[in-house]
Amino acid sequence: MITLGAIVPHSPLLAPNIGKEKRDALAETLRAYRELEERMYTSGIETLILISPHAPAFPDAFSANLAPTYRGTLTAFGDHETETRAPCDLLLLDEIQTRLRGNEQTPFVLTTSEELDYAFTIPLLFLTRHLKSFRIIPIAPSLLSAQAHADFGVALQQTLDASTSRIAIIASADLSHKLETRSPGGASVEGPAFDATVRSKTAAMDLDALIAMDADAVTAAGQCGYRPILMLMGCFRGINARATELAYEAPFGVGYLTTLIEPA
Repeated sequence: MITLGAIVPHSPLLAPNIGKEKRDALAETLRAYRELEERMYTSGIETLILISPHAPAFPDAFSANLAPTYRGTLTAFGDHETETRAPCDLLLLDEIQTRLRGNEQTPFVLTTSEELDYAFTIPLLFLTRHLKSFRIIPIAPSLLSAQAHADFGVALQQTLDASTSRIAIIASADLSHKLETRSPGGASVEGPAFDATVRSKTAAMDLDALIAMDADAVTAAGQCGYRPILMLMGCFRGINARATELAYEAPFGVGYLTTLIEPA
């Protein structure tokens, strides 16, 4: 069953070996991660379904990574010490792929790789420190429409509701990279507007408003979290749930949002 959901940022600067003194500027995000980790621990989370916008994506299908165990590192950023390992929830993934492959509205395929990208690795590092035992399922968005991503979440919910495991769904999602002149993508009108809309509509659990966002404006905002957030929100469609924003900050010109979603 779905026990909780969350939107979390995945900046490599959160990692001690990479961020170093810059982590001081991410104090609110780090505090929010600690709060979310504690909530996961007290909730007895057994399986994490992680959605990464940087996993290899198919243009016309959603996908999950199937491997007995996974290894996440930050070597791409020069950190050769940080590493996290996690086993796959093979049984739940089999149930998911069986159900979704029978649904023509949610094209779904499996890939296989033991290596996890940094958008999987960062949440794992901060959310599983005290979990005694846990399993994960790494999922990638597609290049399909906003509606298709929400529909995928709805279809996924049906399988998760039937599971006896206590499940957390984590959307690894940075917001706009175009908030101001020092942003990686420079300043844009669309960047601040995107972040403001995502924050307000997720807080209100208004999935329809998120789906209705102008596609060109979303692209112009230079974000990487829109599709994972739609998938996460779809998992809570029809569920009486509340969203609590734990932190939002943008010290380096990229929007970092941490939000907890729980069934009411």
